[in-house]
Amino acid sequence: MTDAATTPPIFDGHNDLVLRLLRGDVTPEGVAAGLPDGHIDLPRAQAGGLGGGFFAVFVPSPPVPGTSPDDMNQPQYDLPLPLMLPEAEGRDVTIKGIAALEALERAGAVTLCRTVDALEEALFGPTMAAIMHIEGAEGIDPGLEQLHALHARGLRSLGPVWSRPTIFGHGVPFAFPSGPDTGPGLTDHGKRLIRECNALKIMVDLSHLNEKGVNDVAAISDAPLVATHSNAWAVTPHSRNLTDRQLAMIAESDGMVGINFASAFLRSDGQMKGDVPLEQMMRHLDHLIGILGEDRVGFGSDFDGALVPDEIVDCAGLPALRTAMRAHGVDEALMEKLCWRNWMRVLRKTWGA
Repeated sequence: MTDAATTPPIFDGHNDLVLRLLRGDVTPEGVAAGLPDGHIDLPRAQAGGLGGGFFAVFVPSPPVPGTSPDDMNQPQYDLPLPLMLPEAEGRDVTIKGIAALEALERAGAVTLCRTVDALEEALFGPTMAAIMHIEGAEGIDPGLEQLHALHARGLRSLGPVWSRPTIFGHGVPFAFPSGPDTGPGLTDHGKRLIRECNALKIMVDLSHLNEKGVNDVAAISDAPLVATHSNAWAVTPHSRNLTDRQLAMIAESDGMVGINFASAFLRSDGQMKGDVPLEQMMRHLDHLIGILGEDRVGFGSDFDGALVPDEIVDCAGLPALRTAMRAHGVDEALMEKLCWRNWMRVLRKTWGA
């Protein structure tokens, strides 16, 4: 591939590779050496110019009876959410997930980073630069002692919820067409969580959080508002996407949105099918830039957690995204901002280093 195909490197707002490790689908050594399936491994990252990103630690739920992924291929759907998980289960799986991420570093697949300077150095190095992120705070206790322990271990980004409820707040369902105003806001525990994340300089991720929860974070937080993997509701009216009002709040805070590659959140019909042209992603890009500006938009692929467009397939296919952006009129200065510089900007403002 030419340098233009794989540069600038893409820093990714969200992936679920750790979940594959937890399930035993792959090993850390396999990720370093190359895998036959999935979306991410080191050789494909190098081939596609994936420089790194937020590696999510997520506690999966048992399947909800009577539902299947095919439900998201209907003209309309509203999938029931899993029940809240017990704290002990959440803590156990979270700790195992962090251990799996640390094992990825020992295997030579990633470099775990706690500062922006370290991220920028690793972004251009031989491994993937990695931020330790938690998606859904089921492993955090009400007293937040575990939050401090995980921060000491390297945690630098946290989403209070995946879509199911936690003791901290409520997520949106997988519903189309639907808006994000789906329930109550943050609990008292959740409000304390946001304040403590601010004190520890842990980035708070709004993706999956419902509208009233986003409002509460905006009222409490002294950091930029960030949604690591969300799209524009005005283009795809899915509950997982952000309304123009929410985007304006993020812009006012000097925050950031990472465009999600999951096809259901890109397509105008909300269906989880891969035959979505990258021009549809450019529609989301244009809408987000129109409200957030050129300095507050990036990418959050959801690799290894969702079905992505057929034109991309996996991280080795990221040159197709750069090609689509150039064809759409994105110049090289904006390309660098979208691919990685905007993430570094908002993290430096959030972390202070």
